[in-house]
Amino acid sequence: MILNVSGVSKSYDGKDVLKDVSFHIEDREKTALVGVNGAGKSTLLKIIMKLEEPDRGTTVLKKDAEIGYLAQHQELTGSLTIYEQLLSVRSELLALSSRIRASELRMSNLTGDALHEEMQSYARMTEAYERMGGYAYRSEVVGVLKGLGFQEDEFGKQVGELSGGQKTRVALGQLLLTAPDIILLDEPTNHLDMHSIEWLESYLLNSSGAVLIVSHDRYFLNRVVTKVVEIERAEAHVYAGNYDAFSAKKEALRKAAYAAWVNAERQRAHEEAVITKLRQFNREKSIRRAESRVKLLEKMEMPEKPADENDQIRFRFVPSVESGHDVLTAEDLAKSYNGSLLFKDLSFEIKKGEHVALIGDNGTGKSTLLKILNGIVPQDAGVFRYGSNTHPGYYDQEIQVLDSSKTLFEEISDAYPSMTNTEIRTHLAAFLFTNDDVFKRIGDLSGGERARVSLCRLMLSKANFLMLDEPTNHLDIQSREVLESAVRAYEGTLLYVSHDRYFINRTATRILDLTEKHLLNYIGNYDYYLEKKEDVERAFLVKDTAPVSSAQESASKDAWKAQKEDEARRRKQKNDLMKIEREIESLEAEDKEIDLLFENPETASDAEALTELSRRKDDVLRRLEEAYALWEDLQADADA
Repeated sequence: MILNVSGVSKSYDGKDVLKDVSFHIEDREKTALVGVNGAGKSTLLKIIMKLEEPDRGTTVLKKDAEIGYLAQHQELTGSLTIYEQLLSVRSELLALSSRIRASELRMSNLTGDALHEEMQSYARMTEAYERMGGYAYRSEVVGVLKGLGFQEDEFGKQVGELSGGQKTRVALGQLLLTAPDIILLDEPTNHLDMHSIEWLESYLLNSSGAVLIVSHDRYFLNRVVTKVVEIERAEAHVYAGNYDAFSAKKEALRKAAYAAWVNAERQRAHEEAVITKLRQFNREKSIRRAESRVKLLEKMEMPEKPADENDQIRFRFVPSVESGHDVLTAEDLAKSYNGSLLFKDLSFEIKKGEHVALIGDNGTGKSTLLKILNGIVPQDAGVFRYGSNTHPGYYDQEIQVLDSSKTLFEEISDAYPSMTNTEIRTHLAAFLFTNDDVFKRIGDLSGGERARVSLCRLMLSKANFLMLDEPTNHLDIQSREVLESAVRAYEGTLLYVSHDRYFINRTATRILDLTEKHLLNYIGNYDYYLEKKEDVERAFLVKDTAPVSSAQESASKDAWKAQKEDEARRRKQKNDLMKIEREIESLEAEDKEIDLLFENPETASDAEALTELSRRKDDVLRRLEEAYALWEDLQADADA
């Protein structure tokens, strides 16, 4: 065991943040620390690092073990370059290298015994230098910097001039090169692109040290961790396995706890009803029996009601009208900033009902492309056009559409003046803003709260083509899962930028990869993208560098035709499913209406009406059976 957390408690202003938290981490074990925003995860890391004192409890590190910590925000200053900052981690090697160079200079001027002694000293230093990895550490530094997304032309930048995200990446690189026995990482993937996250996954999996990770990146946690510690309602619960295993186990426990609570409530209600009945008899024997049951009821241990599934964001995006088949067409779009080309010749189409994820490395122009499509910045070349009845809605990751001087209530009421006060409060409550929360100023909200307000505005717009820029960035895991459900159920068209691979895997039907200033198309989710990535990139390079033969051109046309046919087939499947689901809803409503007519006293005395109702009900039930069977067949085809 390398770390033991025992009975740690911490409160602020009388409110428990951590309550009797206990768990341990073994050598080399990779552990996730999860919980909603504000659950106390970062506080616990600070307590382990002795940056804060617990009210009660202890954290014990294995004797002689070294610990490292990456906070969410870094304050790196000074004139060292990025490369020098990481080299400084190996200061003992740098000093030893200087002594070796000095020894070489001295040997050139020595003879006899003095030379012999210097040569022996030189041999000892070079042996130590090799043992400490002196001949590889510079290439290791370069490998870490490139893995974390720095280009070689950035190595010379001074750390004091870097952005917050760049400073965090430099600090992470320093920490990895230090290679402590256990590392505490607080949101390490926040400022990394997909390639850098994948590199970090491999680095941590191959490292010999233990890791405790706070992260909302579920794909990352699935790849790296073998244990999950959840902080919920200030208490800690430990689960074996990765994030998916934790999620499944927690849901099973929640259902079991809810069933136990329902049974206990049912038993309590039954006992209270019996007691009431016995007292109503007003007989001495009955009253004694009632009093006896009261005492038993008082001793009954009632389980606490489990957390309600509705204690989360809950909403649906509902388009006001259906768009035409062609939602967006872009032709030869190009954009440069300060003479640096972001992309050129971008041509693509988006059809009704598609859920398209736009991915790519940081700085490739993904957010800029969304801004172009929403008229926020102009393109340098090319055109785009929306199809008939297309009503776009845009979510900006920087959440600039909100007025910081307004309250939440004013933000919604000004945007939708026809809504009543009750309607405004109802919609804000769906995003967990209740009571006096609605009068908070936008400028006083956290990043996560601002994201929820912006999503609320977008939901109310009833747009049928949503464009989302990093919609999961400020949301905790539970809120991301609810957003996933809303996006999956959305019947409109979707184009979004995200580096949340789990979210993409669950919601995308197609992926556009913005790479090498061009778009590569993948018809599938993120797992499909990983499977086909090398083949598609290889085909793109061949197409881009070699003259196209007539056979290649024909094959390309065939592939394009097959892709379009597959897209059309998928759209038809989805439309057919939606159509039959609407028919089932209509038939079920008609069936209920017939049952109500049967219960009508006037109908009961009308034999002719009863006969007609019976005929109608038989017809409805027959059509329902046919609709259910058709839905099952269509769903089976879609799953396949």
